[in-house]
Amino acid sequence: MRRSSYFSMLNTILTKGTHVSSKGPETVISGRQDEMILTAANETEQLDPRTDATVTDRKVRLDPMELGPLHVQTPVILSPMAGVTNWPFRVICEEYGPDGLYVAEMITARALVAGNPKALRLCRFAPTEKIRSLQLYGVNPSIMEQAARIVVDNNMADHVDLNFGCPVPKVTRRGGGSALPWKTDLFQDVVSRVVGVCQEANIPVTAKIRVGIDHEHETFHEAGKIAQEEGCAAVTLHARTTAEYYGGHSDWTRIGELVEQLSIPVFGNGDIWGADDALAMVEQTGCAGVAIGRGCQGRPWIFADIKHAFAGEDERVRPDLGEVCSVMLRHAQLMCEFYDGDERQAVHDMRKHVAWYVKGFPVGGSVRRAFMECESLDDMRKVVDTLDLSATLSERVVDKPRGRVRFARKVHLPYGWLESRTTTHDERETLFGDDPMDASY
Repeated sequence: MRRSSYFSMLNTILTKGTHVSSKGPETVISGRQDEMILTAANETEQLDPRTDATVTDRKVRLDPMELGPLHVQTPVILSPMAGVTNWPFRVICEEYGPDGLYVAEMITARALVAGNPKALRLCRFAPTEKIRSLQLYGVNPSIMEQAARIVVDNNMADHVDLNFGCPVPKVTRRGGGSALPWKTDLFQDVVSRVVGVCQEANIPVTAKIRVGIDHEHETFHEAGKIAQEEGCAAVTLHARTTAEYYGGHSDWTRIGELVEQLSIPVFGNGDIWGADDALAMVEQTGCAGVAIGRGCQGRPWIFADIKHAFAGEDERVRPDLGEVCSVMLRHAQLMCEFYDGDERQAVHDMRKHVAWYVKGFPVGGSVRRAFMECESLDDMRKVVDTLDLSATLSERVVDKPRGRVRFARKVHLPYGWLESRTTTHDERETLFGDDPMDASY
């Protein structure tokens, strides 16, 4: 569809509940007073590059990186993931891996400014963490600036990452996450203000972005340039659009495009399930570093594998079920500390991690249910005692995607969001109004 006709169609959406459908390739746009929804065939045709290309015999390496005053010996990032990358998990990943960046889960700026207890809990770092990396999310430049000021004044972090990559509807319908770079003025304002505050304390700022909203509304070229011009030390590109969510395989060629375009370092993100994937991404894109997200869920030792791989070593960690359960139980113990001794809450929060840890091992549904019913660390230990701890992970699932492949059925955006690349006064008034949900979790 031509962009001019696309905007013309958008202009016909005037009343609540209006629904417009093109006769083209299943593109549907529906809207109401406060929201518009894009529905399309979001499945990517991008193939897994590992089926078409392999890493050459030439040694692939990552050079050390300087981010402001920070020396990153091996530019590998633990990507921030909501409900996952709190300090207990970060500590375990960092113990396995190289001296990289292990980023805390997303902190909502308004919640931090409001002193929300959960936001403050998520800002905690363990004494052993070498670099305290914190990610901020927000839409209002003023609130983001205030949040950055709190971080600086209270010496809460050594590195700040900005979230412009989250694709979930509750974020994008507010114009945040991967929706925000479409509005170049708003993106520039947020980045400029946060960098301005952090530069005073010599704290480097990086930005996490996606390719765009969909392939008709790509944003990563402009966003990368703006991030660089406004003083970001590096950019991470998740090589999918919002519409593609986590489906199919990310298009690593887009990472290569951004590498060619920018002079600051580019980290590649998307579909790194094992060390060979990390090598392949660097080989194919020339990126300065790699960011690991879902690939480390239940597999924190992937960082050890990556450390060995970039050192030119063949050693890989292949733990049996007993070793995995030891890590899992230690993770649970650390979660108890994270929740200030609330064992029940810690064990409940561990349920998703347990499912990832045992994925691919020969444990049945009854064992999985038993783990899900645990209320204490002793309950978890009792279930572990029933297992065959000598069991090993099947080779057919080693370094392979785990869990369901998820496609975004719809992209939720503020009403009229795509009509212009800049925000109007009314849009800013709507976006920046009081929103209780924006200050809570």
